This record gives sequence, C-alpha cells and structure tokens, in this order.
Amino acid sequence: MKNEHTTTILEEVKSWVKLLVISVVIAVFINHCIIVNATIPSGSMENTLQPGDRVLASRFSYAASKPQRGDIVIFKYPVDDALGKGTLYIKRIIGLPGETVEIKNAKIYINHSSQPLDEPYLKEEWKIENDGYTFQVPEGSYFMMGDNRNSSLDSRYWAEQAVLAGIAANSEDAQQYSFVPEGKILGEAGLKYWPINEAAVLK
Repeated sequence: MKNEHTTTILEEVKSWVKLLVISVVIAVFINHCIIVNATIPSGSMENTLQPGDRVLASRFSYAASKPQRGDIVIFKYPVDDALGKGTLYIKRIIGLPGETVEIKNAKIYINHSSQPLDEPYLKEEWKIENDGYTFQVPEGSYFMMGDNRNSSLDSRYWAEQAVLAGIAANSEDAQQYSFVPEGKILGEAGLKYWPINEAAVLK
C-alpha cells in the first residue's frame, strides 16, 4: 500500500513537472516568435508611456504592410546592435525611407515642406536639441524619436554615440547609425497592459 501511494505521488509530481516544462517552452516560444513583451525603462516616451509601463508588440505587425510614421515600435538600438549587444529601444517613427527630415525651431519638416508635422503626443515644449538638424533617411531605414524630446536618446544622438563607442571613425561615417533598418524593427507596440488600470491601445 505504501509503495502504491509513493508511486501515485511520484506520478503526480512528474505530471506537474511535465506541465511546467511545457508551459515554459510555450511561453518562451510566444515571447521570442510571436510577441515582444517589454517594460519601459525611462521617461523618453512620456507622456504616452511612463517608466515601469509594460507593453506588448506583435512580431507580425508588418508582415503585410510597412511601418508608418507615428507608429510606436520596439527595435534593436543600432549602436549596441553593432557591438553585439541586445539592447531594445522603443520610440516613435518620424522619418520614412528616402525622406529628408529637418528639425528647425522645435518643429519637424518632412521633404522641405512648409508645414511642420502635427505632433499632439509631445510631452511639453521642446527645448533641447531642437534646431539645426537635417537627416537624409536611407532607403529601407527609419528615423526615430521619443515623445519626450527634452529627455530622449533618439536618432538625433546616435551618430555621436557611435563615435564615442568606437564603431565609427568620424561623424560622417557615423551617420548610418542614426537610422533603424527595417529588419531591426521587432514590432509595433500596440498595447499597454500594465498598470492594469491604465491599459490602453497605443497610438
């Protein structure tokens, strides 16, 4: 009787272990092949996203379409990616492939338009690094910026960071790191699910 009881307990333990292993495998598969589950580490996307917010992005976001201006995306940070690091950033797409992006007097102009982009998502008056920039976005790449322009390590700064990291010899060589190749975009951040009482579809 005792042996039968022990056998039953062992079988139950094996069953639970098997279930746990299967659950972990499924969770890893989903997280690496279907979705990106990310926690916001800084205030660079305020007020759209706050530090500590958790978001989900679908890895199939652009299976049938191209990234669009205004999309909030998770991607591999170009400088760290070149160094073999897996740092992920979340920013908003501002410049599309082939476009000229000009930053003048705290406004963004696309392809020398006389009208600046309408950016209702900005946190506050843009005062930091807000003038005198022109970027030519390469084909197949995107220009990214945070919604909190006064505190966002975005495309404005990445060329300088590339030189400091030693992966570019000069500012001209470093310009390639100002942009995110389409293949490095992991997905569009479509849902903020934490805090639960602030859950929302991202725009």
